[in-house]
Amino acid sequence: MKLIYAANVLVAGWISITSLFFPKTAQQVVFSDAFAYSEAIRLVGALWAAIFLLSVLGLFYPRQMALVLFFQLIYKSSWLIFAATPALYNGTPYPKGMALFFVTWVIVLPFVIPWKHLF
Repeated sequence: MKLIYAANVLVAGWISITSLFFPKTAQQVVFSDAFAYSEAIRLVGALWAAIFLLSVLGLFYPRQMALVLFFQLIYKSSWLIFAATPALYNGTPYPKGMALFFVTWVIVLPFVIPWKHLF
């Protein structure tokens, strides 16, 4: 479980810093130019900053911070279902690298989340 938190720290840290402080770079690199530039990129950066900070705590308190992993499972699954899948189906642009990362996380997280502890 600590490996998942460490990956979150690296990925969410990078995405949050890029999105919050260099949003035009994030539009190109993180979101693969799939979306027009918008200040909403900073909103996404704030979400990822929260995940980054909670994941840092998860390195020290893995079971207590498991709710952040559950949250990620919900929002990544939702984004894949409601944004990436329709974009793929309609042939419209979407960040393919992010989608691949999300698919990986959605497959891995159910096996990592301590369900009995969570509920």
